[in-house]
Amino acid sequence: MDLITSRDNAKIKYACRLREEEKLRAADGLFFAEGPKLCLELAKSCALRTLYATRRALDRTPELAEFDGRTVEITAPVAEKLAGTKSSQDVFGLFETPCWSSEALLAGARRLLALEGVQDPGNVGTLLRSAAAFGFDGVLLSPGCAAPFSPKTLRASMGAAGRLPVAAVPDLPAALTALRGRGVTCLAAALYHSRPLDEAPRDCPGGLCAVIGSEGQGLSDAAVAACDMAVRIPMTGLVESLNAGVAGSVLLWHFRGV
Repeated sequence: MDLITSRDNAKIKYACRLREEEKLRAADGLFFAEGPKLCLELAKSCALRTLYATRRALDRTPELAEFDGRTVEITAPVAEKLAGTKSSQDVFGLFETPCWSSEALLAGARRLLALEGVQDPGNVGTLLRSAAAFGFDGVLLSPGCAAPFSPKTLRASMGAAGRLPVAAVPDLPAALTALRGRGVTCLAAALYHSRPLDEAPRDCPGGLCAVIGSEGQGLSDAAVAACDMAVRIPMTGLVESLNAGVAGSVLLWHFRGV
C-alpha cells in the first residue's frame, strides 16, 4: 500500500480542490467524500477511484480492507489537510459521479421529488435522504439548487444521491408541464392559495411529483401554475412554516404509499 506523508503531495492538493470546487467536480466527473461510514455507503452504489485513510482508521474499520489496491495510507497531518470538518474522520474517498438522465426520469419515473432554488446543502441533503427512505424514484433539481455531490449535501443525505437518480432540469415549470402531460399529478408546496395536505388527492394512477421551493422564496409563480394543486401542511402551534428540509420530508412521508 502506498503511503503519503507530505501535505504538499499533488494528489492531496487535487483532492482538496475537488472538495472545494464544484466546477472541477463537474469537469472531472468525480466527487469527494469524508468519513468511513459515508465512504462505505457510497461504495455500494458509486465507483470508488481512490480511498485515503490513516493507519488508525484502517485498523479501526476492517471493512475498508475490501478496497485494497485503491487505498492509499496517509499520515495524520495529511488527513488534517483533507478534512472538510473541524476534526478529521481519517477516511476520504474520491468517487465517480453517477450520471442520471432527466429525460429518463421525465419519461418514466412514477414518483418524483422536484426542488426549485433550494440553495441550502443541508436541506437538499435531507430531502434526498427522505426521498430515498420513502421509496421515491428520483429527484429533479432546478438551477440554483445546492449541488447533490458537494461535501455538505453528501453529509446531510448520507450518500442518498448515490442510490437515487438525481438530475438537473434547465426549466422546472416546463418539466412539470411535461410530467402532467403523461398523467403525473404535480403538487406544489405553498403557504398561500393552497389546500390543506389532507385534501390532496391520494389516487394518482399516473404517478406523483411533490414540488418544493426554497425556505426564503418558496416556489415561483410559474412552478405553482404548472402544478395540479398547491398544498400546505396545517400548523397548530406557534409557527406558520417549516424549513424546506422538514416540510418536504413531511410531504414525502405523506405520499409514501401513493
